[in-house]
Amino acid sequence: MGVTPCQKDRSLAHLISMHILFVCWGNICRSPAAECTFRKVIEQRGLTQKYTCDSAGTIGSHQGNPPDSRMRQAAKARGLTISGAARMIRDQDYSEADLIVTMDDFNFSEVHKLMPDASFENKVRPFCDFVSSTDREVPDPYYGGPSGFEKVLDLLDDGCDRLIDHLEKGST
Repeated sequence: MGVTPCQKDRSLAHLISMHILFVCWGNICRSPAAECTFRKVIEQRGLTQKYTCDSAGTIGSHQGNPPDSRMRQAAKARGLTISGAARMIRDQDYSEADLIVTMDDFNFSEVHKLMPDASFENKVRPFCDFVSSTDREVPDPYYGGPSGFEKVLDLLDDGCDRLIDHLEKGST
């Protein structure tokens, strides 16, 4: 439950210009994969001093569990290491994050329900706002086969690149 390679030291948060929180349902498939994919993109672009990221879920039933082994395996085949432990979104996440990115409509709704107050509403955006495809949600691969994990990783690769492009243009 400590800091993983895909989690940045938040003690430097005041020096960082933007913190992104990726949210899915259980924080074992999509959001930890999004966190690590985003981290890979900012490292490749030399932007690690400008952005940090983390991930969380909207339910606590997987709290403390490692990311899904099937997602880790699919990601590993792409050179991406996903590790850490699942956690539920906390009130402080709403304050610390500059942008909260949800994987599907249900997560979007749940993030709003869990919100400490309405002042954080403008921070929440669907991930698929940033993909180039016509997909409107990042599908939950948990109950499917290997192709579902590949689909998620494809969307995350595309969306994280485009999210950085969007942020670099100064829009949120």
